[in-house]
Amino acid sequence: MAIKQIGWNIVGAASRMWCTQKTNKHQGCLLALLLCVLPLAAQDSLQLQKQTTTVRLLGIGHVNQLDTYLSPETYMGQELRYVSQIVKENGSKYAREMVHQANISFTKNRNQNNSELGGFYNFQYNVLRTLGNWQLSKGRLLLKVGGGGDANIGFLYNARNSNNPAQVYAALNLTANVDLSYRFRIGNRPLQLRYGLQLPFLGMRYSPNYGQSYYEIFVEGDYDRNLVATTPWSAPSLRHQLTIDIGFSTTALRLGFLGDYQQAKVNHLRFHTWSNLFVVGFVKRFSVVKLHP
Repeated sequence: MAIKQIGWNIVGAASRMWCTQKTNKHQGCLLALLLCVLPLAAQDSLQLQKQTTTVRLLGIGHVNQLDTYLSPETYMGQELRYVSQIVKENGSKYAREMVHQANISFTKNRNQNNSELGGFYNFQYNVLRTLGNWQLSKGRLLLKVGGGGDANIGFLYNARNSNNPAQVYAALNLTANVDLSYRFRIGNRPLQLRYGLQLPFLGMRYSPNYGQSYYEIFVEGDYDRNLVATTPWSAPSLRHQLTIDIGFSTTALRLGFLGDYQQAKVNHLRFHTWSNLFVVGFVKRFSVVKLHP
């Protein structure tokens, strides 16, 4: 029987005896017993129900882009990205994660005589399970693995193209995820090193075919296989992140690196966008504690 249940049983029995006993001696013993058991029962009844971690990051860095539907040239430049992450845990080994990312890029070709403007939105929903929780030196090492869904939409505009000036992107993937974190302290300062990896393994992607215009797509519909299934062979992509959290009172400062490498070869067209970003932001954790009678 749990300590909490034992404690409340003793409290109940003591209360009944208190009502039937008349002597001061018995009353004094029962009062002492109550004072000892009540704190124990109350302490065990406090249980952590939910913990929510929110992350807000701003990333800036270099991006390399290629889309042979628009140009055979590779374009390079700068990218600005916003990342919002919410992780919800309920005291079990499972955690749910939702990630929103939005970015905008400005790139030029090698001759610096043409430019492209791009924008993307990414949404992820993942379920992770804790596989390991080990004491390592003076810290704790946690390993979580899982999977989920990844959705991407976006555009790329070429400033000099007149026939096909823009490309539209839409993709949906099933992904595998790994999260490895190490929590430790330096003095009284809590720190956490974290590495996260996401790999898509099966998906669906929208793409025009080689030589096909968007006018043909709008008029004729999906006559030329514009929805294409993707695998790690036709779309070998990954997204990973290495960060450190520096804890303060209720907030942590997060610094790190985000690498996002999305690419595909479908319908005789090649596409890639490789981003290497420095990220900075804040992490907040909220816990909900409920008293069970």
